[in-house]
Amino acid sequence: MLVLGIESSCDETGLALYDTQHGLRAHALYSQVKMHEEYGGVVPELASRDHIRRAIPLLEQVFAESGAARDDIDAIAYTQGPGLAGALLVGASVACGLGLALDKPVLGVHHLEGHLLSPLLASEPPEFPFVALLVSGGHTQLMRVDGVGQYTMLGETLDDAAGEAFDKSAKLLGLGYPGGPAISRMAEFGDPTVYTLPRPMLHSGNLNFSFSGLKTAVLTVVKNQLTNICEQDKANVARSFVDAIVDVLTAKCVNALKQTGLKRLVIAGGVGANRQLRESLNAAAAKRKFKVFYPELEFCTDNGAMIAFAGAMRLQINPDAAKKDYAFNVKPRWPLDSISVI
Repeated sequence: MLVLGIESSCDETGLALYDTQHGLRAHALYSQVKMHEEYGGVVPELASRDHIRRAIPLLEQVFAESGAARDDIDAIAYTQGPGLAGALLVGASVACGLGLALDKPVLGVHHLEGHLLSPLLASEPPEFPFVALLVSGGHTQLMRVDGVGQYTMLGETLDDAAGEAFDKSAKLLGLGYPGGPAISRMAEFGDPTVYTLPRPMLHSGNLNFSFSGLKTAVLTVVKNQLTNICEQDKANVARSFVDAIVDVLTAKCVNALKQTGLKRLVIAGGVGANRQLRESLNAAAAKRKFKVFYPELEFCTDNGAMIAFAGAMRLQINPDAAKKDYAFNVKPRWPLDSISVI
């Protein structure tokens, strides 16, 4: 089975072809980061317009790289939600228009399911069941994953997601957008003993998260500077901020494994590329005898490969999941644990 995947939920346009026999045939990605950098965050209308410009050239690129013909595909999977409504509509309309033109069935895929399953694309994929930490700009959730479509929420953020806290704190430090990579790089040069920042809900007794208070603590430190904050002080704040988030995420993951009795942990989403987080989780795994799995770095951010793969996994279990019904809708808000079990 050859599945075309289309991702357009936010500020990356991604297309890919996944073959259930031969694996990933080709994938192409365009990031809008430089366009949104000027505004300090994603501008939804600009994002939607750019998806329109990029989708067809990327489609042609993946077919050229794979050597496949358009008629070779068996189904088209697209991100139906969650995400920015206008951006989602672009991918959905391209998928359904292409499906109609080629007489191929289409399947709407949950964006976070794509992230959850993306580590299965790695050379050493995890086996089910496992605990998954979805950690990105819009989501911080712990899930128990028993199989494709079998997801149980263990805990989630009550306010800002971890990636959102990264971006907001980086902006407070004058580091621009996107903030996650910038603040992590600056943290490498910081002294962790200069500032003590809170670890929100570290001892809450549950698996939920809260990062808005941490962001406010960074704001307080910056405002308390009598003059413009110097570069070394920025590095010190960045180090304390990153350490606080990493400590919380690591502790909650360890507690989730204890509560479920599982020994496999999967990290998915853009923050999963963070070097400090990976080091902390790897150290915890070595100490507590569990195994941690990450997607390839190129699949940590939004991409078409994860959507093609998630669609293929669903279609292998239920070939009738894709339909030749080309009227479409999108779901900007769509809880992962509400999607159907196959």
